[in-house]
Amino acid sequence: MEREKKTGKKQGSSKGKPSFKKKERVKGEFKPEIAKWNEPLRLNKYIANAGICSRREADNLIKAGDISVNGEIVRELGVKVSPKDDIRYKGKKISREKNVYILLNKPKDYVTTVKDRHADKTVIDIVKNACPERVYPVGRLDKNTTGVLLLTNDGELTKQLTHPSYNKKKIYHVQLDKDLIKGDMLKIIEGLKLDEDYIQVDGISYIEEEDKTQIGIEIHSGQNRIVRRIFESLGYKIKKLDRVYFAGLTKKNLPRGKWRFLTPQEISILKRKSFK
Repeated sequence: MEREKKTGKKQGSSKGKPSFKKKERVKGEFKPEIAKWNEPLRLNKYIANAGICSRREADNLIKAGDISVNGEIVRELGVKVSPKDDIRYKGKKISREKNVYILLNKPKDYVTTVKDRHADKTVIDIVKNACPERVYPVGRLDKNTTGVLLLTNDGELTKQLTHPSYNKKKIYHVQLDKDLIKGDMLKIIEGLKLDEDYIQVDGISYIEEEDKTQIGIEIHSGQNRIVRRIFESLGYKIKKLDRVYFAGLTKKNLPRGKWRFLTPQEISILKRKSFK
Protein backbone atom coordinates (compact mmCIF):
# COMPACT_ATOMS: atom_id res chain seq x y z
CA MET A 1 0.00 0.00 0.00
CA GLU A 2 1.33 3.44 -0.89
CA ARG A 3 0.17 6.89 0.13
CA GLU A 4 0.13 9.33 -2.73
CA LYS A 5 1.87 12.68 -2.51
CA LYS A 6 -0.33 15.62 -3.40
CA THR A 7 1.09 17.55 -6.34
CA GLY A 8 -1.92 19.70 -7.19
CA LYS A 9 -1.82 18.44 -10.77
CA LYS A 10 -4.67 16.64 -12.44
CA GLN A 11 -3.97 13.42 -14.21
CA GLY A 12 -3.95 13.80 -17.97
CA SER A 13 -5.57 11.54 -20.48
CA SER A 14 -4.50 10.43 -23.91
CA LYS A 15 -6.46 11.98 -26.73
CA GLY A 16 -5.23 9.57 -29.36
CA LYS A 17 -7.91 7.60 -31.14
CA PRO A 18 -7.60 3.84 -30.72
CA SER A 19 -7.43 1.75 -33.85
CA PHE A 20 -9.35 -1.52 -34.04
CA LYS A 21 -9.44 -4.09 -36.78
CA LYS A 22 -12.90 -5.13 -37.90
CA LYS A 23 -13.82 -8.78 -38.23
CA GLU A 24 -16.90 -10.95 -38.26
CA ARG A 25 -17.97 -11.92 -34.77
CA VAL A 26 -20.56 -14.26 -33.33
CA LYS A 27 -22.24 -14.07 -29.94
CA GLY A 28 -19.78 -14.62 -27.12
CA GLU A 29 -16.69 -14.61 -29.36
CA PHE A 30 -15.31 -11.30 -28.08
CA LYS A 31 -13.79 -11.76 -24.65
CA PRO A 32 -13.11 -8.50 -22.81
CA GLU A 33 -9.72 -8.44 -21.13
CA ILE A 34 -8.43 -6.47 -18.20
CA ALA A 35 -5.24 -4.48 -18.59
CA LYS A 36 -2.19 -5.93 -16.87
CA TRP A 37 -1.82 -4.60 -13.35
CA ASN A 38 1.88 -3.92 -12.92
CA GLU A 39 1.85 -0.59 -11.08
CA PRO A 40 0.17 0.72 -7.92
CA LEU A 41 -3.49 1.65 -8.46
CA ARG A 42 -5.54 4.25 -6.59
CA LEU A 43 -7.76 2.57 -4.02
CA ASN A 44 -10.94 4.25 -5.22
CA LYS A 45 -10.31 3.01 -8.77
CA TYR A 46 -9.66 -0.51 -7.47
CA ILE A 47 -13.02 -0.45 -5.65
CA ALA A 48 -14.81 0.84 -8.77
CA ASN A 49 -13.14 -1.83 -10.90
CA ALA A 50 -14.41 -4.44 -8.46
CA GLY A 51 -17.95 -3.38 -9.39
CA ILE A 52 -18.77 -2.07 -5.92
CA CYS A 53 -19.60 1.52 -6.88
CA SER A 54 -18.27 4.58 -8.72
CA ARG A 55 -14.94 6.21 -7.81
CA ARG A 56 -16.69 9.13 -6.13
CA GLU A 57 -18.82 6.78 -4.03
CA ALA A 58 -15.67 4.77 -3.25
CA ASP A 59 -14.13 7.92 -1.77
CA ASN A 60 -17.11 8.14 0.58
CA LEU A 61 -16.67 4.49 1.61
CA ILE A 62 -13.01 5.16 2.35
CA LYS A 63 -13.75 8.26 4.43
CA ALA A 64 -16.46 6.34 6.32
CA GLY A 65 -13.91 3.70 7.36
CA ASP A 66 -15.59 0.87 5.42
CA ILE A 67 -12.41 -0.10 3.56
CA SER A 68 -9.39 -1.86 5.00
CA VAL A 69 -6.03 -2.64 3.38
CA ASN A 70 -3.95 -5.45 4.90
CA GLY A 71 -6.04 -5.34 8.05
CA GLU A 72 -5.72 -1.56 8.49
CA ILE A 73 -8.72 0.78 8.15
CA VAL A 74 -7.89 3.39 5.53
CA ARG A 75 -9.61 6.78 5.64
CA GLU A 76 -7.08 8.73 3.63
CA LEU A 77 -7.86 9.49 0.00
CA GLY A 78 -5.12 9.00 -2.58
CA VAL A 79 -3.81 5.72 -1.18
CA LYS A 80 -2.50 3.31 -3.82
CA VAL A 81 -2.66 -0.47 -3.67
CA SER A 82 -0.83 -3.30 -5.43
CA PRO A 83 -1.81 -6.90 -6.39
CA LYS A 84 -0.34 -8.31 -3.18
CA ASP A 85 -2.55 -6.14 -0.92
CA ASP A 86 -5.59 -7.56 0.87
CA ILE A 87 -8.47 -5.11 0.29
CA ARG A 88 -11.75 -5.55 2.14
CA TYR A 89 -15.13 -3.80 2.18
CA LYS A 90 -16.85 -4.12 5.56
CA GLY A 91 -14.65 -7.13 6.28
CA LYS A 92 -15.38 -8.93 3.01
CA LYS A 93 -12.49 -9.37 0.60
CA ILE A 94 -12.98 -7.73 -2.77
CA SER A 95 -11.12 -8.49 -5.98
CA ARG A 96 -10.51 -6.37 -9.02
CA GLU A 97 -12.69 -7.71 -11.80
CA LYS A 98 -12.24 -7.06 -15.48
CA ASN A 99 -14.87 -4.68 -16.79
CA VAL A 100 -17.57 -6.43 -18.80
CA TYR A 101 -20.12 -4.74 -21.06
CA ILE A 102 -23.14 -6.64 -22.37
CA LEU A 103 -25.85 -5.41 -24.72
CA LEU A 104 -29.23 -7.13 -24.32
CA ASN A 105 -32.32 -6.80 -26.48
CA LYS A 106 -34.67 -7.09 -23.53
CA PRO A 107 -37.81 -9.15 -24.07
CA LYS A 108 -41.18 -8.46 -22.46
CA ASP A 109 -42.07 -9.83 -19.01
CA TYR A 110 -38.53 -9.59 -17.60
CA VAL A 111 -37.86 -7.31 -14.63
CA THR A 112 -34.83 -5.03 -14.87
CA THR A 113 -33.17 -5.89 -11.58
CA VAL A 114 -30.58 -8.26 -10.16
CA LYS A 115 -32.90 -9.90 -7.64
CA ASP A 116 -36.61 -9.59 -6.97
CA ARG A 117 -38.39 -12.24 -4.93
CA HIS A 118 -41.70 -11.14 -6.43
CA ALA A 119 -40.48 -11.49 -10.04
CA ASP A 120 -40.67 -14.72 -11.99
CA LYS A 121 -37.95 -13.61 -14.42
CA THR A 122 -35.22 -10.97 -14.34
CA VAL A 123 -32.84 -9.77 -17.05
CA ILE A 124 -29.98 -11.38 -15.11
CA ASP A 125 -31.54 -14.79 -15.84
CA ILE A 126 -30.84 -14.20 -19.54
CA VAL A 127 -27.14 -13.29 -19.15
CA LYS A 128 -26.26 -15.35 -16.06
CA ASN A 129 -23.94 -17.63 -18.04
CA ALA A 130 -22.33 -14.86 -20.09
CA CYS A 131 -19.36 -14.30 -17.77
CA PRO A 132 -18.13 -15.07 -14.24
CA GLU A 133 -18.25 -11.38 -13.29
CA ARG A 134 -21.33 -9.94 -11.60
CA VAL A 135 -23.05 -7.52 -13.96
CA TYR A 136 -25.88 -5.11 -13.26
CA PRO A 137 -28.40 -3.37 -15.52
CA VAL A 138 -27.69 0.29 -16.28
CA GLY A 139 -30.94 2.06 -15.44
CA ARG A 140 -34.34 0.42 -15.71
CA LEU A 141 -36.84 -0.65 -18.31
CA ASP A 142 -40.38 -1.52 -17.21
CA LYS A 143 -41.34 -5.18 -17.12
CA ASN A 144 -43.41 -4.73 -20.28
CA THR A 145 -40.87 -2.50 -22.07
CA THR A 146 -38.51 -4.12 -24.56
CA GLY A 147 -35.33 -3.09 -26.30
CA VAL A 148 -31.82 -1.82 -25.68
CA LEU A 149 -30.44 -2.54 -22.22
CA LEU A 150 -26.80 -2.27 -21.14
CA LEU A 151 -25.43 -4.48 -18.35
CA THR A 152 -21.98 -4.02 -16.82
CA ASN A 153 -19.88 -4.22 -13.66
CA ASP A 154 -18.33 -0.82 -14.40
CA GLY A 155 -19.66 1.12 -11.42
CA GLU A 156 -18.24 4.43 -12.53
CA LEU A 157 -19.78 4.28 -16.01
CA THR A 158 -23.12 3.17 -14.54
CA LYS A 159 -23.12 6.19 -12.22
CA GLN A 160 -22.43 8.53 -15.14
CA LEU A 161 -25.11 7.07 -17.40
CA THR A 162 -27.81 7.11 -14.69
CA HIS A 163 -26.99 10.46 -13.07
CA PRO A 164 -29.69 13.17 -13.42
CA SER A 165 -27.17 15.41 -15.23
CA TYR A 166 -26.72 12.76 -17.94
CA ASN A 167 -27.94 14.55 -21.04
CA LYS A 168 -27.96 12.02 -23.87
CA LYS A 169 -30.89 11.03 -26.04
CA LYS A 170 -33.01 7.91 -25.86
CA ILE A 171 -35.28 6.84 -28.72
CA TYR A 172 -38.44 4.74 -28.33
CA HIS A 173 -40.86 3.04 -30.70
CA VAL A 174 -44.36 3.39 -29.26
CA GLN A 175 -47.51 1.54 -30.32
CA LEU A 176 -50.70 3.17 -29.01
CA ASP A 177 -54.21 1.81 -28.56
CA LYS A 178 -55.57 4.43 -30.96
CA ASP A 179 -54.40 7.02 -33.48
CA LEU A 180 -52.37 9.92 -32.08
CA ILE A 181 -54.13 13.03 -33.32
CA LYS A 182 -52.11 16.00 -34.58
CA GLY A 183 -53.35 18.24 -31.78
CA ASP A 184 -51.98 15.92 -29.10
CA MET A 185 -48.71 15.55 -30.97
CA LEU A 186 -48.35 19.33 -30.91
CA LYS A 187 -49.03 19.36 -27.15
CA ILE A 188 -46.24 16.84 -26.65
CA ILE A 189 -43.87 18.92 -28.81
CA GLU A 190 -44.72 22.11 -26.92
CA GLY A 191 -44.22 20.39 -23.55
CA LEU A 192 -46.44 18.93 -20.84
CA LYS A 193 -46.66 19.46 -17.11
CA LEU A 194 -46.59 16.11 -15.34
CA ASP A 195 -46.71 15.96 -11.54
CA GLU A 196 -45.27 19.46 -11.19
CA ASP A 197 -42.51 18.68 -13.72
CA TYR A 198 -42.37 20.28 -17.16
CA ILE A 199 -41.49 17.65 -19.75
CA GLN A 200 -40.50 18.40 -23.32
CA VAL A 201 -39.44 15.84 -25.91
CA ASP A 202 -36.69 16.37 -28.46
CA GLY A 203 -38.61 14.89 -31.36
CA ILE A 204 -41.77 12.95 -32.19
CA SER A 205 -43.22 11.65 -35.45
CA TYR A 206 -45.38 9.00 -37.02
CA ILE A 207 -43.25 6.05 -38.08
CA GLU A 208 -45.61 5.52 -41.01
CA GLU A 209 -48.09 8.16 -42.13
CA GLU A 210 -50.78 5.57 -42.83
CA ASP A 211 -50.57 4.13 -39.28
CA LYS A 212 -50.90 6.85 -36.67
CA THR A 213 -50.71 4.41 -33.75
CA GLN A 214 -46.99 3.82 -34.44
CA ILE A 215 -44.91 6.64 -32.97
CA GLY A 216 -41.20 7.39 -32.74
CA ILE A 217 -40.19 9.59 -29.82
CA GLU A 218 -36.80 11.02 -28.84
CA ILE A 219 -36.26 12.26 -25.31
CA HIS A 220 -33.42 13.18 -22.95
CA SER A 221 -35.32 12.93 -19.65
CA GLY A 222 -34.47 9.93 -17.50
CA GLN A 223 -37.53 10.15 -15.24
CA ASN A 224 -39.26 6.93 -14.31
CA ARG A 225 -41.91 5.73 -16.82
CA ILE A 226 -41.70 9.11 -18.55
CA VAL A 227 -42.83 7.93 -22.02
CA ARG A 228 -45.82 6.05 -20.62
CA ARG A 229 -46.77 9.05 -18.45
CA ILE A 230 -46.67 11.41 -21.43
CA PHE A 231 -49.21 9.43 -23.44
CA GLU A 232 -51.35 8.39 -20.47
CA SER A 233 -51.76 12.08 -19.53
CA LEU A 234 -53.46 12.60 -22.90
CA GLY A 235 -55.75 9.58 -22.65
CA TYR A 236 -53.73 7.01 -24.60
CA LYS A 237 -52.66 3.54 -23.56
CA ILE A 238 -49.35 2.10 -24.72
CA LYS A 239 -49.70 -1.38 -26.19
CA LYS A 240 -45.99 -1.78 -26.92
CA LEU A 241 -42.93 0.23 -25.90
CA ASP A 242 -39.53 -0.56 -27.37
CA ARG A 243 -36.29 1.33 -26.67
CA VAL A 244 -34.31 1.36 -29.90
CA TYR A 245 -31.42 3.66 -28.91
CA PHE A 246 -29.53 4.27 -25.65
CA ALA A 247 -25.99 5.57 -24.99
CA GLY A 248 -25.07 5.26 -28.64
CA LEU A 249 -26.22 1.63 -28.75
CA THR A 250 -28.93 0.08 -30.92
CA LYS A 251 -30.41 -3.42 -31.18
CA LYS A 252 -29.48 -3.80 -34.84
CA ASN A 253 -28.89 -7.46 -35.76
CA LEU A 254 -29.66 -8.51 -32.18
CA PRO A 255 -32.87 -10.59 -31.93
CA ARG A 256 -35.25 -10.12 -29.00
CA GLY A 257 -34.02 -11.93 -25.90
CA LYS A 258 -30.44 -12.24 -27.19
CA TRP A 259 -27.27 -10.58 -25.89
CA ARG A 260 -23.71 -9.90 -27.00
CA PHE A 261 -20.55 -8.34 -25.61
CA LEU A 262 -19.83 -4.80 -26.72
CA THR A 263 -17.00 -4.45 -29.21
CA PRO A 264 -13.83 -2.50 -28.31
CA GLN A 265 -15.05 0.32 -30.56
CA GLU A 266 -18.38 0.55 -28.71
CA ILE A 267 -16.67 0.50 -25.31
CA SER A 268 -14.35 3.30 -26.41
CA ILE A 269 -17.29 5.39 -27.63
CA LEU A 270 -19.14 4.78 -24.35
CA LYS A 271 -16.21 5.86 -22.19
CA ARG A 272 -15.48 8.92 -24.31
CA LYS A 273 -19.22 9.71 -24.45
CA SER A 274 -18.79 10.51 -28.12
CA PHE A 275 -22.43 9.87 -28.95
CA LYS A 276 -25.51 12.08 -28.99
